[in-house]
Amino acid sequence: MEQERTEIASLGEFGLIDHLTKNNETVQAGTILSVGDDSAVIDHFGKQTVISTDMLLEGVHFDLMYTPLRHLGYKAVAVNLSDIYAMCAEPTHITVSIGISNRFSVEALDEFYEGVYAACRRYNVDLIGGDTSSSLKGFVISVTAIGEVAPDKFVTRSGAKVNDLLCVSGNLGAAYMGLQILEREKRIFLESPGVQPDLGNKAYIVGRILKPEPRADIVNWLKEHEISPTAMIDVSDGLSSEILHICTQSGVGCILYEEKIPIHSETRDMALEFNIDPTTCALSGGEDYELLFTVKQEDYEKIARNEQISIIGYITEKEENTNLLTKQGNKHILKAQGWNAFSEQKK
Repeated sequence: MEQERTEIASLGEFGLIDHLTKNNETVQAGTILSVGDDSAVIDHFGKQTVISTDMLLEGVHFDLMYTPLRHLGYKAVAVNLSDIYAMCAEPTHITVSIGISNRFSVEALDEFYEGVYAACRRYNVDLIGGDTSSSLKGFVISVTAIGEVAPDKFVTRSGAKVNDLLCVSGNLGAAYMGLQILEREKRIFLESPGVQPDLGNKAYIVGRILKPEPRADIVNWLKEHEISPTAMIDVSDGLSSEILHICTQSGVGCILYEEKIPIHSETRDMALEFNIDPTTCALSGGEDYELLFTVKQEDYEKIARNEQISIIGYITEKEENTNLLTKQGNKHILKAQGWNAFSEQKK
């Protein structure tokens, strides 16, 4: 049965906006005015506002050959919310702007927005605006996330102090290996269109690249246990790059223990199958959207009780540089080799 296709041009820009937002429901008490006027109006009741914007470009950040539009909508929101959580703030609102060509139907955009609304429901945020435009080169997505935080309780990348513990949530390298599998299956399909993709037993790592989840649970746990990170960043560009961001902006060095880096068994197995060092995946892969943060030594016992948090090193004087201590006991200078926004591929 052929799926119905409605041309975007048949609705026009404002008709399209009305169509995509007709079922938009707001849940935040601070949402005074949402979609439908020149601007939205929000009230944060005396809290400070945190704002972050990200772009996702077809052919650079995602490939529609293996990325379902529903997943893409969810991911576009999730990766932006991750930046808000990385400030130890609570996301409350988003705007979504898209650039589209006539290659896309209204039904395709409905699928994309199903994912957007699913993420909004999951993380209790309101969609309050955005823009639509025609695009000559692929699908363009821009999301702005807005959050709130108690006055001066936000956490930056620049507060790490000597002897602080270096911690990370979850595990690393999974998204990168998920991407490698999808790229491999794409190549096989292009060579032999009749061959079905082999994703058996790969659900976890494929899910990590197609549908990442920001670590709201970690931020909430830290607050519940009265742990105040001294610095924090989300792992979007690879562990090594994020550690260097914290160290550079805090004016410190660090020791990172290779043996302490958390790597999922599925990630490790696939890395070895691809003949890639699992540690390299964790250091340089990116798109894990875990939280990397530093805490004071006195918080060690609290942190150690959370199985979702790994203590992977500690902060040193700047003069001691940023070092990776390998499993063999060798010390290497840590270098950023993750995602570069202005190169054609991950290095």
